[in-house]
Amino acid sequence: MVKRLLALVLLVAIFGAPHLEATTPRINIRYPIVLAHGMLGFDKMVGVGGYWNKIPKTLRAHGVTVYVTRVSKLESTKVRGEQLAKQIKEILAKSGVQKVNIIGHSHGGLDARYVAGTYKDMVASVTTVGTPHQGARLADKLMEGDAICSYCTVMLKAFGQLLAFLSNDPLEQHVRASLESLTTQNAKVFNVRFPLGLPQTYCGEGPSEDQGVRFYSWSGTKVRTNGFDFTDYFLSITALADEGETDGLVERCSSHFGRVIRDDYKHNHLDLINGMWGHVGNDKHPIDIFVEHAQRLAADGL
Repeated sequence: MVKRLLALVLLVAIFGAPHLEATTPRINIRYPIVLAHGMLGFDKMVGVGGYWNKIPKTLRAHGVTVYVTRVSKLESTKVRGEQLAKQIKEILAKSGVQKVNIIGHSHGGLDARYVAGTYKDMVASVTTVGTPHQGARLADKLMEGDAICSYCTVMLKAFGQLLAFLSNDPLEQHVRASLESLTTQNAKVFNVRFPLGLPQTYCGEGPSEDQGVRFYSWSGTKVRTNGFDFTDYFLSITALADEGETDGLVERCSSHFGRVIRDDYKHNHLDLINGMWGHVGNDKHPIDIFVEHAQRLAADGL
């Protein structure tokens, strides 16, 4: 008995506590959901681990059609946005549906905004999760060009190449283009070109609908959420670049877009997508947040 308990504790420490749902009622959503990953994202790692850990599987169990897309891990928003748009066009052609609901995490939210602003006839809604709409101060720091920051960008490129190898990703990567897209200065330029869904004031709430497209967002404000998750310690370092409440990479007010569902979940940047191991903050479970949002989209006729 003691050995079984110890084994259970070890499994939870490594993979996180299991998430259990009592029922899986069908969600009658009109348009499929397209998941757009952030910087360094992927669909599956070595064919097994998923960026959106258990989220697509759970949504599909509720009858929701879900597509997981893949764009360059490190690239400009324009390049990533065009890559995402190409995949959405393929989805529409194969499925016969007219539009999709895009949910983008981090940089993926900017990619989604690019698609909605450039090809809005394909988009029913854009939802951003932990996206730096006003730019990320960490990107500003990394682009300053001193010796330490230059070393960090070299490490970022190496990490991107490693993840590309593990996820069998042949797409090209450009670290500088990726970071430049996320700076506060370039965010201002991007926001002028793609204003749909943006708040009029910093930390305000944007329009919930514009030009036939619906907009939503949510984010978190806690960095250290689980002592067994090594990524929490990394985010504790990156959080030092921010001045206000942050999820470790994105400040709370920078995440505001469209209808703000909530901006203070006790989750960090990776918890928001259930992390790779399911080590998350002590708040509504990320999987439940996505299921609840699918129900919201259905209620809104999307």
